[in-house]
Amino acid sequence: MNVEEPRKSGGRFLLELVEIVLIAFVLSWAIRTYVIEARVIPTGSMLPTIQLQDRVIVDKFFFKYFDHIRRGDIIVFRPPAAAHSQEDFIKRVIGLPGDKIQIKDHKTYVNGKALYEPYLLAPEQGSYGPVVVPPGDLFVMGDNRNNSDDSRVWGFLPLKNVTGRALFRYWPLSRFGPLAK
Repeated sequence: MNVEEPRKSGGRFLLELVEIVLIAFVLSWAIRTYVIEARVIPTGSMLPTIQLQDRVIVDKFFFKYFDHIRRGDIIVFRPPAAAHSQEDFIKRVIGLPGDKIQIKDHKTYVNGKALYEPYLLAPEQGSYGPVVVPPGDLFVMGDNRNNSDDSRVWGFLPLKNVTGRALFRYWPLSRFGPLAK
């Protein structure tokens, strides 16, 4: 015996459609807010590693709970008040808590050793420090050192301000791949 399922009324169909759209919206909001997010790069402070208008994927969850921030990571963060900006920044971690940072002779030194930085756009101009990164803070700089508003200008970055770690570039496709360390 073949029993046909009764046809759904137009109102029932519309209610189910609204449910599906609402669930999809809530899931996408939760994933973007707490797990992973796509970002467009608005400035040239990370040249040549990240170009203007590149799109990157930012991990907002796993680095907090299953990993830790390392020197060389590229992070996204809310800038401290001294930076006078409401927009998130993206920079490279140079100093971890307890590290002694100094810039002299066109090189960055961490704990007395010159960093190997093949990602820099140009040699650094000027000098800075030495300073010691306080507990609970980071020292961050852009790869375009001579055109970057970073820890040299506004001071240390509180760890609590870090919102994510940039994992890889997904656009343009010609440069798709992990971000260099």
